[in-house]
Amino acid sequence: MAPRAANNKHVLLLSAAWLLACAAGFYFVPPWANDEAEARRGRHSQASNVHVNDYTRVVWPIQIDGAQYAPLTWSDLKGWSDDDPLPAFKTFRDSCKPIAAQSMLLPDDKALGTSLRDPCRVARESNITDTAKAREFFEQNFVPLQISRIGDDAGFVTGYYEPVVDGSRTRSDLYQVPVYRRPSNLFVRGFTQASLSLPNKGDVFRKIGRRKLVPYFDRAEIEDGAIAGRGLEVVWLKNYTDLLFIQIQGSARVRLEDGSIVRLNYEAHNGYGYTPVGRVLIDRGIVPKEQMSMQKIREYMEQDPDAAKELRRQNRSYVFFREVQLSDKDEAVGAQGVPLTAGRSIAVDKALHVYGTPFFIAGDLPIESDKPNTPFRRLMVAQDTGSAIVGPARADIYFGAGSDAGKIAGRLKNPAQFAMLLPKSLDPVERGKTMPLPADRPSEKIAKLFPQTDTAKDTAVATKNVAPATSTVALIPLPEARPKEAPAKVEAKLESPRRARHRVRQRR
Repeated sequence: MAPRAANNKHVLLLSAAWLLACAAGFYFVPPWANDEAEARRGRHSQASNVHVNDYTRVVWPIQIDGAQYAPLTWSDLKGWSDDDPLPAFKTFRDSCKPIAAQSMLLPDDKALGTSLRDPCRVARESNITDTAKAREFFEQNFVPLQISRIGDDAGFVTGYYEPVVDGSRTRSDLYQVPVYRRPSNLFVRGFTQASLSLPNKGDVFRKIGRRKLVPYFDRAEIEDGAIAGRGLEVVWLKNYTDLLFIQIQGSARVRLEDGSIVRLNYEAHNGYGYTPVGRVLIDRGIVPKEQMSMQKIREYMEQDPDAAKELRRQNRSYVFFREVQLSDKDEAVGAQGVPLTAGRSIAVDKALHVYGTPFFIAGDLPIESDKPNTPFRRLMVAQDTGSAIVGPARADIYFGAGSDAGKIAGRLKNPAQFAMLLPKSLDPVERGKTMPLPADRPSEKIAKLFPQTDTAKDTAVATKNVAPATSTVALIPLPEARPKEAPAKVEAKLESPRRARHRVRQRR
């Protein structure tokens, strides 16, 4: 009896909620109504007056979690006609190689899905070598969409680069800091040791015994030698500050003593979230927020090695690298698996966006100087990601390799306008034309059937401006006042029969 009583109570609560929603003017279909509607459709499939609420199965034009967006025209993009889209076209065509090689559909939570295949096919079949044709390609195959986080009027950009540092293949008095490859006892659910690289987010474990999994070592434990002596060292560096900046950037060029270059690329991380050491310095009041840069962080660490060690360990995240076979002329390889293009490649939130998506970014940035007064109006292509790059309008701009690129990237932290370029097959304006309109609310139907008027207002106007003989307003007379009764009669009327009989007996 208890389960049935609970079910009855649940039904009553849902019924009450539905009635309240209807009274408030909302159109809500209770769960059991869908079952009844299905049964009716089965019995009366030919009936044309049966309303079917099918909005739960409507495919919206485009959905990006946490984003607000608005369709634009090409003339709305400030600086679009001034930018040279030819380098962006070449960068986009590089991204088309892995896009064409995809054998599986992307997850449903990616708004663009596999829609980039159509413009990629056109790009690979086209022989575009000049600016005008490159601009025509994007305008014919894409539509711009302004995008930002809900509640924000702009996005946010930072910069990254590929550091060039000195190193050695062997440990020595000068080179004592190891750069580790991925350990064999590091596990990520859903990935095997044969995976080329592991995700930069999520839980990471190490195995104890046969079955027990525990979180992997953090930065302090690894620096103290938790995985030392296992032959995991790829190269050796001069100091931990160089290693920290390499781990932040995700790739590096290590210049050996013989002049040769070792190229390093991200392979895995230890599972701990990234903590910006610059934010720690700001919170502690050591460096003002407006002066913060990678150069300020390096200066602080070089001045006080003991303070640098404590600051460095505030970021428990630790990155492992693999050696890649690239020449000195090749750029670093991004998460999409293609070489990045300086000034045209960006890192984005891979949970929301698809690699290869073009973005037009407009803002005034501190590129030529420390002040944000350099106009930046440029078409970029998403080819990389980062653990700190989160949100629909968040990008890390790749500036190339070396100290000059590092200076620009180190001071970049500015707002900017984002326009995502959608393949025309996802044009939200065109797709929106096929969406059904919502059903009329019951209150609106009732209002149409039974128009309501303000009787008191109409009466006042009619009695003031229209003669009684010609008035069209029906005046309802008030009821006549009831005659006043004598107090005794009122008391007798209110006296109960039982009390009256008792009073008569007392008189006798």
